[in-house]
Amino acid sequence: MKKTLVIALMMIFTLGATTAFSATANHSSKSDKTAISNKTENKLTEAEMGLLTKRIEEIRDIDKSDLSLVEKRELRNELKEIKEKVRDSGGYVYIGAGTLILIIILIILLV
Repeated sequence: MKKTLVIALMMIFTLGATTAFSATANHSSKSDKTAISNKTENKLTEAEMGLLTKRIEEIRDIDKSDLSLVEKRELRNELKEIKEKVRDSGGYVYIGAGTLILIIILIILLV
């Protein structure tokens, strides 16, 4: 009984001390401004998407058996860059497996 009482009191004083010290924060920092995110939209137009898909088809139609290792690597990097451009433009929505299972369970429980 004494041991649990001592542990409980120590936890109370410890948790109370952290909130007391956090109240005396130094507010005279160099940047008092709030952070503002300048998020620009990188939407690709239909013409740009058409050019990218045409380039992907050209790369797929190339006979890669005649290419050197360096040329194959360059093509692979180019495909990765195109994929990143499409992903950044908001081309699709990715839902993880855990999230999908959770949504299905919620739908089943609520309906």
